[in-house]
Amino acid sequence: MVELTAYEELTDYRRKVAAMYALVRRPLASAQAEDEHTRELKARWRRFRRSRDLLFASHPQGALDQAQKAVFTGLPYYPYDPGLRFAVRVERDVEPNVIEVDLPEDGVVRLKRFGRIRFAVQSQAVTLYLYWIQGYGGGIFLPFRDRTNGAETYGGGRYLLDTIKHADLGQEDGLLVVDFNYAYNPSCAYNARWHCPLAPAENWLPAPIRAGELRFPHAV
Repeated sequence: MVELTAYEELTDYRRKVAAMYALVRRPLASAQAEDEHTRELKARWRRFRRSRDLLFASHPQGALDQAQKAVFTGLPYYPYDPGLRFAVRVERDVEPNVIEVDLPEDGVVRLKRFGRIRFAVQSQAVTLYLYWIQGYGGGIFLPFRDRTNGAETYGGGRYLLDTIKHADLGQEDGLLVVDFNYAYNPSCAYNARWHCPLAPAENWLPAPIRAGELRFPHAV
């Protein structure tokens, strides 16, 4: 077997992540009944979780160190909740402020606010802002915090979209898909060797989002 450089390994990791999300974005059959639609969404989510667990368990560029991999049995999630999947319009009438996040190894990461989405959680209207990661290529970034952080989920919040790293749930009829069942922890939730940009205060939700990934039990 040819030995790969760390850069080639990372490229392979990102290819696998891209393939996982590509399957999530495949169009659903338009003639499906509601229960069939939900079953297909759940089946895709279960396949996604199996693929992600395999990456965490075996890939050299995964977030876990060797000691964590030795005890890893899978990432914990809330049960799938179809009520926390939305297709929303992106509102563009926002101030294009730039937030700077200084990361120890990567330097300053600039997040430019470019849009806003609105939806309801447990009958409570909430808002999240979308950011564009400035730099070569760019990408949409959607981090958030909610009322589950600390007790049930990672205290620093979670990510939903990070299109630079292929975390992209796609669109439906021109609307942005926001499915919190795919909310995931940043790498720093697993191991202190990673440093991650976290959600700005304007993306701290007053409601609990009980969907997606739970707090990792073997964080170091």
